[in-house]
Parts: sequence; C-alpha cells; structure tokens
Amino acid sequence: MRKLPALLTAQMALLVALLLFCNAGFPQQKNPRLGNASREDRNGWIYVHLEGSPKDIGFQNGYLLATEIDDLIRAMKLVLPHESGKDWAFYKAFVKKAFWDKIDPEYQEEITGITEGLKARGKSYDVHDIVVLNGNIELSQYYVPALAEKAHPGSAAANNKAPGNCSGFIATGSYTADGQIAIGHNNWTDFVYGERWNVIADIIPQTGNRLFMDMMPGFIHSGDDFVVTGGGMLITETTITQFKGFDEKGIPEFVRARKAAQYANSIDDFVQIMTTGNNGGYANDWLVGDTKTNEIAKVELGLKNHPVWRTRDGIYTGSNWAADEKLIKEETTFDPADSTNSPNSRRRRWERLSADHKGKIDAETAKMIEGDTYNQLTGAKEASRCVIAGRVDTDPKGCPEWGWGPYFPGGTVQGKVTTAALARELKFWAHMGNPSGEDFLAAPFFTAHPEYEWLSRYLHDMKAWPWTLFEAKH
Repeated sequence: MRKLPALLTAQMALLVALLLFCNAGFPQQKNPRLGNASREDRNGWIYVHLEGSPKDIGFQNGYLLATEIDDLIRAMKLVLPHESGKDWAFYKAFVKKAFWDKIDPEYQEEITGITEGLKARGKSYDVHDIVVLNGNIELSQYYVPALAEKAHPGSAAANNKAPGNCSGFIATGSYTADGQIAIGHNNWTDFVYGERWNVIADIIPQTGNRLFMDMMPGFIHSGDDFVVTGGGMLITETTITQFKGFDEKGIPEFVRARKAAQYANSIDDFVQIMTTGNNGGYANDWLVGDTKTNEIAKVELGLKNHPVWRTRDGIYTGSNWAADEKLIKEETTFDPADSTNSPNSRRRRWERLSADHKGKIDAETAKMIEGDTYNQLTGAKEASRCVIAGRVDTDPKGCPEWGWGPYFPGGTVQGKVTTAALARELKFWAHMGNPSGEDFLAAPFFTAHPEYEWLSRYLHDMKAWPWTLFEAKH
C-alpha cells in the first residue's frame, strides 16, 4: 500500500484535532440577531433572556425555543379538536379574519419575529399559527361556546364549560410578615399543556416595562399570568369558571394582558388597559399589586361587568369562583351555593389559610400555601379537585365544573411566589410540577386509565422539582 507523505498525514491529524476541539465546546458562530439573548435549562424550567426591538425579541423567542414551540403546536393540534370539536385550520381562519388586525403593530412585529426565528431553525410556521398558539384558551373555550350559543340559544349557556384554572392570592399590610406585598399562584391545566408550561422569560423591550414571567414556548404573554414588572407591578389571576360570553369585535385577551404587563405603572393603568376593547375571552379574577404604593386590587373581569376591589391592608384570593353577584348571575352558569365543587371547596380552604397565616405570609409561607392539599370540607389531606394544589388525575369524580371526566389528566402543574422585596430585584421562586411534591407518572396512569391513551404520544412524566429562585439577568 502506498503511504501518504508525512506532511499530509500531519495536516490531516491537525484537522481532526481541530474538529474534535470545536465539537468539545469551542464557541460556534452565533446568529447576530440573538444579541444578548440566552437560554438556560434549570430544575425543569427553561430560562430565556430576550431583549431588543419587537422583531428581535420575537426572533430570539422563536430561535431559542424552536424545538419546544414545534412540540407544543403539535400537541395542541392533537388536543384542541378533542376539547372543542374544531381543528387548527378552523382557528387559523378565524384569527386571520378577526384577530390579526386588532393586534398592536409592536406585537405583530414580535409574532413575525417568532416565525423568523423558527424558520432559522428549520421550523415552518406563519404568523397565524403563532396567534392561535397565544390565543388558544380564549378561542377554544370562549369563542367556540359563543358560536354554539349563537346557533342554538340556551344550549351553551346551560352547559358552559369555561375552564377553572389556578389557585392564587395577593396580600399586603397586616396579612404579610413585613407589611409589604406577597403574591402566589399555581397553574391548573391539562397535563399535556402543563408539562410544557415551563418557560421563565426575562424580556427587556425597547419601550415600556421590563417583564419577568412564566409562559409557554412561543407566547408573547404569560398565559397563566404570573408577572413581575420593572414598573413595580405584580400581576396574577385565576379563571372565572363556567363563564359565558365573547365579543368577536374585541381585542384578543392575550394582547391586552401583554400590553398591561408592559405598560401599566399603576392599578388604574392596569384596569384601563384590560377593559379597553375587552372581548370577554379568558375571563379572570386578576390579582394586582403596586409595590410603589403597597396597594393591591382584585379586578373581576367579565365581558359586561368588571368590579374592582382595592386595599392597602388585606388579602385577595382566587380559585375560580366569581365574587360579584351581578356578574355571576349575568355571565356565568356557576352555582355559588354548591359547597362540594372545586372552586367553592378551595374558597373555603383559602378562608381558613388567610386567617391562620395572617401576619405571617412571606415567600416560605406562600410556597406552603400553594402546595396545600387539605380539603376543608372532609378534614383530610387528599389528592383531589377540592384542594389548593389539586389533582384531577387521582379524582374519581373528575372535575365536572369544567368538563373534565373521572381521572382526567389535569390539575396543578407548577407554582410561583414572590414578595415586594424580591420583586424589586426582579426575583421570584418557581416550582415545576405539583407544588405539593407529588409526581405524575405517565406509564402507570395510562395502564390504569386506558381511556386517555390517545394522549400518550404527548403526555409524559411530570416530576415535582424543588422550589428554585430565579433572577432576571442584569
């Protein structure tokens, strides 16, 4: 065999060594549009830092989270027809007609940027895909029932199943350990979505407040709405269950929620932004605090009614029950007298916890509260729909209040808490998985409940990770 010249052999060896060195971690060329953006995976969460123009922030979102956005949209394409009877193409056609031109130009640019970031990673989605992604709750659980009501008056109103997502509180004054605001929230949703509700975003826009929040990949808003802003505002919410009503001519809820987080510098600002162009989608009890004034508020945002309560010494809690009698009567099918349903069971527990922890609420107490599993009615700890950190996958009654059958794979999927002192430094504690510390294991669940096997392609284990302190990059 003919031997290669010694010089050529040495050059080849050097080339191989260089390639190995590069693959071992030598810096690769960075896409210039990423700027100062970054990603870090930590304790079940994906932390992303995004900054720049609207298009740049969108590009960074799409680029850094491309795999996760693609996976989430594929999961939604499976789940939405089962939940609402309408497919992805139906929703795309509607948002193209009724949503796109109601989105502020700034957010149109951000959404366009997301599609460009996805394209740079080999994923092909258009702006209407991203709008459906962001508006999926208000579209499937408000717009579609409103269509049914219009076509068959009385039917949707009599059997409305708007969701009951989340358990949360905001407190100040004599209720907290330091007299300043404390806030906590846990997210209830389908587990197939919940395992993907795992992004913590630190966003520095060109205008308005810096945002530090949890969200799903590809969102421009939080979605379950836990937000700390550079303007000193703390924002969360819990959904008003069995709500009816939707205005196709209104501004999408996800747009108003993002705009309020970015531009509100007071409770008055927040109320004004959220009520302007209100479409009734994703009707919530918003819990809002202003760390500059130590004032908190509860904004019960229906379509027709939006009462506001405010205080500098008190606590507001939420677990999917509306408080205003007029709103309940005119805009929901909810039964406030049913002591056994999930919202009222948790409401009873909130009343007890508020009294027991008055004057003691801080970050550690908030963590404990958001992971609470005590049923005030039965006097026992349990994994059911009736506790703060509820589980429906272990509940033989399911959650009929919003159409979840027995053992439906849904319930509490994560939690967040912060205090005014932490928020001023743009910090909050986050827990991926049920804050009670209980794991969801997919294989034994599907063995026990084969009726949900159709979800197995996209529903995986959800381990309860430890509480982790996240901080916005400075």
